[in-house]
Amino acid sequence: MTSGIIIHISVGDEKRTEFFTEDVIRIGSDTKSELQIRTAKVNEEGVWFELALKNGVYRIKTYSERVPLELNEKPIQKFASIKDGDVISIDGVDISFSFFSLKSESSLIVTNRDPHVAQFIEEAALEASVTEKRDDAKAFLREFSRELLREISFRSKVIGLALVVTVLGGIFYLGYGFYQETRQNRLQVEEQNKVINDLKKEIISTNDQIKGLDKSNKDIIKNISLAPNLRVDYGNGICLIVGVYDLVDRKSGRKLRYPDPDAVRKDPYEPAPMEEGMYELPEQQGLTTVGNGSPVEYDFIGTGFHVGNGYIVTNRHVLQPWTEDDLVKQLMRESNGRARIKRLVIYFPGFPNPFPLSVRKASSREDVAIASIDPNSVSSDIPVLPLSAKSDSVAIGKTVVTMGYPNGPDRLLAMVDDREAKSINRKYGNSRQALINFLAQSRKIVPLTTQGAITDLDARRIVHDAKTAEGGSGAPLFGQSGKVIGVNFGVFTENDASNMALPISFAITLLEQSGWKSPKNKSNDATQRTQTAKIAPETAAKR
Repeated sequence: MTSGIIIHISVGDEKRTEFFTEDVIRIGSDTKSELQIRTAKVNEEGVWFELALKNGVYRIKTYSERVPLELNEKPIQKFASIKDGDVISIDGVDISFSFFSLKSESSLIVTNRDPHVAQFIEEAALEASVTEKRDDAKAFLREFSRELLREISFRSKVIGLALVVTVLGGIFYLGYGFYQETRQNRLQVEEQNKVINDLKKEIISTNDQIKGLDKSNKDIIKNISLAPNLRVDYGNGICLIVGVYDLVDRKSGRKLRYPDPDAVRKDPYEPAPMEEGMYELPEQQGLTTVGNGSPVEYDFIGTGFHVGNGYIVTNRHVLQPWTEDDLVKQLMRESNGRARIKRLVIYFPGFPNPFPLSVRKASSREDVAIASIDPNSVSSDIPVLPLSAKSDSVAIGKTVVTMGYPNGPDRLLAMVDDREAKSINRKYGNSRQALINFLAQSRKIVPLTTQGAITDLDARRIVHDAKTAEGGSGAPLFGQSGKVIGVNFGVFTENDASNMALPISFAITLLEQSGWKSPKNKSNDATQRTQTAKIAPETAAKR
């Protein structure tokens, strides 16, 4: 039950809190009121309203109708009950009354001591319990703290201060010790990191040196083993070209012959020079198409290499040797003749029988030509030499390897025992064709492999010092990459460092014009055929 009521009065800027336990509480401006408000803002004299306690609840008993009273911003009504937090205000005037009830104390729990609370604490507590502003609560706490401090003895304060100082000192000491240890550890870590970084740099430098040495060793090993490896991998793809051509009359196509079969003629390759590029011919060497004179025939040899699908790359002057022979050109001019290939074959290492060779295309500007054999006759034992038009291997000082047949059968005979060579010469020396056939049957046709370096180059020439000789024309020139980078075409007998090769790009262009396809183009064609084969059934199904 309610044992009293707290009223918080607000008149303008002045505020106050009062506590009442009376059963009847009159509020107004006269002296008879329990709560008297003195203000000029309300002209009405006397009791403004009266509260009465009934059944534990305060209610409005009477009120003056001349005072515009409101309960919770609504017109006041007689016998209305007052609840916690209700506010009675006067309309148009900043006067209000806030009400808070106090419950009666428990009758079961009592105390014999008279609670001692300072008057200012009691007043602050009462006022803070009914105000909505936090300033009152702060004032209460501040005054409460001051009162507590007054009741603590000086000795206790000193002891407490000493404890606080000791604790703070210990904390600072431990913190400083921890800071110093952390700082020392950080310095040690930084020093160790510096040592580790220096070691890492040394390790990286050492690794770079090791890699450089390893690369140098690999390059040395590669250069040393380049020629043997290429010989094993691609030696059987280097062919010996053997041919015979004769001279025929341009108009009739009949063979040109020497007029007297018994006439002794000079070696056609050693004529007496008359002028530069011209040779004097004895009258008895005039050529004719009649009679029983010996036909004008010349045999020739050279080197070529297989690039796939039966295509052979060589020099133009190997397949058309009369274009480089001044004596033969003079004979053709004087007799109105032309050259005709009578026989043209190639021999691969390890194959006893020759392969017929057909000329496909010869360049009119560069000394390169393309020929071919029947692709169905090409064995899997004949390797395809890889070509490289653009390679880092084409540079001055880079290692090169060439494989061919310089000096033709003479060099091949030099590789056998002297007694056997003499026996072979006695038996086949009068016929180069028979001699080469015997060497092929005996598996003695093997290309000569030499190694050197590039000494000079430009867009149309590669100059190198790999040993070669007549008969080595048309031989492939391998770079350090293991791919063909050029085609040998010239030999300078007076300067071993000036052997000439044509860049392989010229041969690739001529090959493509002849119908040859590189491995890359073949792969693209195969892919396209596969895609076409997949699309065809789908198109048929849609129809």
